[in-house]
Amino acid sequence: MKKSLEVLESMIYYWNSVSDKEKVGEQYLASISENDGMKATYNENFDAESVRKVLSAISNREPFKGRTKNEGRFWNNNMWMLEDMDYMNMVIDPLKKLSLEDLGDGEVIFLPLHLDLFYKKDNNIYINFFMIKPDLYNETGKLTIEDIEIKEWIKKKMG
Repeated sequence: MKKSLEVLESMIYYWNSVSDKEKVGEQYLASISENDGMKATYNENFDAESVRKVLSAISNREPFKGRTKNEGRFWNNNMWMLEDMDYMNMVIDPLKKLSLEDLGDGEVIFLPLHLDLFYKKDNNIYINFFMIKPDLYNETGKLTIEDIEIKEWIKKKMG
């Protein structure tokens, strides 16, 4: 399986910029919201406009009230990353090194999402980055989802 961190790479830039109190342009936010990986997860409760307005509100330090639970959770998740950049790096670094080639065909797309843990469409799986947990105490580089080692979890969901 191929691995896509494209949206997460954009989000790392976003989180770092906002953390450094820099303004992130609307065009950049639109490029995140219009990404094909993100689009694959959209529905009536969460769409490109949801992504854009949440990220814009955070970047502009404006109050935000989501119209859906998904928007509210997306806002909370992004604020959490801004408050704990070390935690974000504890997930991102091993994720970059994660090898999935031996799991067969398809693609694993890691995305910043909301309430849903994952979406599966065709031979692709879209995983909510915020649901991935690093091992805070023992094994550096070990990631889990639902208390299952991440590669094993992906294998089960794709099987």
